[in-house]
Order: sequence, then C-alpha cells, then structure tokens
Amino acid sequence: MALIKSISGIRGTIGHRPGENLTPIDIVKFTAAFGTLVKNNKEGVKMVVGRDGRISGPMVQQLVVQTLVGLGIDVIDLGLSTTPTVEMAVTAAQAAGGIIITASHNPREWNALKLLNGKGEFIDASVGAQVLSLAEKEEFSFATVEKLGTVTAADYMDYHLDAILEYPLVDASLIATKKFKVVVDAINSTGAIYVPALLRKLGVTDVVVLNETVNGRFAHSPEPLPENLQELCHEVVRQGADLGIAVDPDVDRLCFVSEDGSLFGEEYTLVAVADYMLSKKAGYAVSNMSSTKSLKELALASGGQYASAAVGEVNVVAKMKQVNAVIGGEGNGGIIVPDFHYGRDALIGIGLFLTHLALSGKKMSALRKRYPDYFISKNKIELQPGTDLASIFSAIQKKYAHHPLNTDDGLKIEFDNDWVHLRSSNTEPIVRIYAESDLESKASHMAQQLMRDIKEFS
Repeated sequence: MALIKSISGIRGTIGHRPGENLTPIDIVKFTAAFGTLVKNNKEGVKMVVGRDGRISGPMVQQLVVQTLVGLGIDVIDLGLSTTPTVEMAVTAAQAAGGIIITASHNPREWNALKLLNGKGEFIDASVGAQVLSLAEKEEFSFATVEKLGTVTAADYMDYHLDAILEYPLVDASLIATKKFKVVVDAINSTGAIYVPALLRKLGVTDVVVLNETVNGRFAHSPEPLPENLQELCHEVVRQGADLGIAVDPDVDRLCFVSEDGSLFGEEYTLVAVADYMLSKKAGYAVSNMSSTKSLKELALASGGQYASAAVGEVNVVAKMKQVNAVIGGEGNGGIIVPDFHYGRDALIGIGLFLTHLALSGKKMSALRKRYPDYFISKNKIELQPGTDLASIFSAIQKKYAHHPLNTDDGLKIEFDNDWVHLRSSNTEPIVRIYAESDLESKASHMAQQLMRDIKEFS
C-alpha cells in the first residue's frame, strides 16, 4: 500500500489508513488544497473534472466534485473521459483549472488526482509545492451555504475528436481510402469509448475492440508493455487486421502492433509521428532523457534539431516551449503536438500515425523497418522506506566518473553509443533503470550491471 505526494498530484492505493494510502480523507484534503489555490478568493471560478474507468473512479469523483462545490467552485463534470480530453476542456470552457482522476498505467488498486492549470497543462513545481503545503497545513476555508458551487454535466468527446479531424496534418479522407482493419485493446477503460469513435470519424469502419467493458477490472496489467500486449498481437493476426492499437487507461499513451503480430515498439510511436511531422514542418523534436536516441538521429537527418528534457510531461512541455518544438513527447508512447495542445494525447497520435501509414503505402511491418532497431531494457527496483537514493547515485557516479555523466534527472551514463539512465519514479516508490543499445543482450547486460551497483551501494 502506498501514498505518493508529488508536485504533479497525489497518487496512491485505495483504502486502509489515511496519510498512508489514498483514502477519502486524503482525497478531500488535497482537492480542497488545490481548489483553494485555484479559487484564490475569487467568485465564479470554474473547474473541469473527469475520470478514467477505474473501479474507484465514481467514489473518488464524487468526493472531488463535492469538495470543489463546498469551496464555492462551479464544476464542469465530464464523467468518463480521457486525460487529453479534460486538458482540452479546461481551455474550451475557460475554466481556471482541472482535475483528472486517473492513476494512468498503474494497477486497478491505484488511483490519483492529476492537477491542471488554466491552460489545461499539468501544474508546475512551484504550484505543486503550494498545494502540498496547503494540504499539510489544511489552510482552506469552505463556502457558506449561499455561495456553494454548482455541478454541470458535460461531454467534450466530440469536441476533442472533431478538433483532431480539423487538424491540418490529419487526413481522414486518405485514411478512409485504405480501408484499414484495426484491433484495439481498450484495457477496460475509456479508450473503449474514445478510440473506436475516433476511428469511425477517420473512416475506419472495420474495428475489433478487446477488453471493451468499461469497468476498471483490467484484463491485464494496464501499462502498454510487450508482456501485456500478447492478446492484442495474437488477435491482429487472427483477424487478418492491418494493425493493432493499444492505449493506457486514461488514453495519453499509445502503441501499435503490426499486421504480422509484431510490436511496433512504444518507443517508436513518437519516432514515427515525428518522422511525419518533421517532413511537413522544420524545427525541433523533444523527448525525455529515458527515450530512444533514434528520435535525435531522425530529427538531425531530416534537417531538424533535437533537445532532451527531464522525465515527466511537465518537463518535456517546458523544453518544447523553450525551443518552440514542432513535436515532442516521451518514449512510453506519449505524443505531444504543441499546436494542438500541450499534453500527451493518444488520440491525435492515432490520427497522425494513420495518416503517415496511409501516405507511406506500406504495411505496418515495412514502415517499422524504416527506423533503427535499438533496444531499451526497462527495469525497476522497489525502494525500501528510508533508502538514501542520493548517496547511492553519488557512489555510482564516482564509479563511472570516466564516462560522460548527466545529473539533470537522476543519473545518465554514456557508454560510447549506448546509455543507462537511473532515476526515481515520480509515480511509484521505485528506481527505474533504462539502458539502450543496438543489441538487446548488451542493453540488458548494462541494465543488470547498474542494478547490481544499486544493490551494492544500498
């Protein structure tokens, strides 16, 4: 059981003791803190709330909505939605902020509050620190009975999907001519509502949906990793489909399966979309430090430029704004299209990817061969309470002092053309160890060595 309080929100396992897990008391306290900060003693403040399909979603949403009402805030309640849809609804409704109720890729016993500013973007570190301080001190005051907020139900799905069709680089008419057959793994969450609806608008009529009941009882671990997508791979082949699509529970991460049942690779979702975007617009591509080096290579080869950011959507967005990027995101299948909105969005990613695939005239497996075969070994070690991670990283830094090192986000070590990145997770009590090489065995070996180093210096 766990409760993780961070500058980007609060995340934890449902039930048990307050302060140690995500209980109703914790939900109310952190909602009140954020609502107080957003309201800032003003009247007529609006906030948008939406959730994914988790079992605990209705309970958490009612607590969040009624807490905001108690603060005197008018709530626009989207009900079942997606992270990018809530982000877009904040600006469309001219709201002062938003709360997305989702634990993203975490298992079903988890839930979380993702906090958005008035631009529909994740709050920055300074605002996050203020929320944590307010929650700790419980420095909030609720409205009197005459000034309670209101609740208005709203549905922004069509607003979001229509905006995708209107985006200049999404070509629905071209996609429709290809008559793609698509299998979707919706992982028992809101992707089962949104992805098929988008595909229909794009002219894709032959759609098979796996795990389509929106009940939060995930049919497999919800993170779209290779070991969790075997059902999708098999079904693509069995159905004779052109491709498979997998999203996570809140539909901000995206990955694909080729027609032969092979994984396109979540790292290459961003690479393929960037390939298309950079062919139409010159400029920067941005990804985080744990993402494949192939994006940098592609950007430079296409006449563009590349910049890296610390892990975390807010950091990637900040870097994208700094360099005025054309495209950005994270190697976990997160696509950020800055002139659409500054947030990871699997839905705009689907529209752009299918346009790219249609223009290529290739099968999915042939399109994948356009990009390098680098391998990233993704590993994690659970942290024991009280672990001094800073001293561990310091010891490892000394051991590898003769290699190029980057300490902007944990510790990244360069080994000739390969790299290893060690960092504590923002969302779980773990250390992530990622390593990339042109050989799978070499990437795995590097990661295993650094995992041994972590244990040695613990």
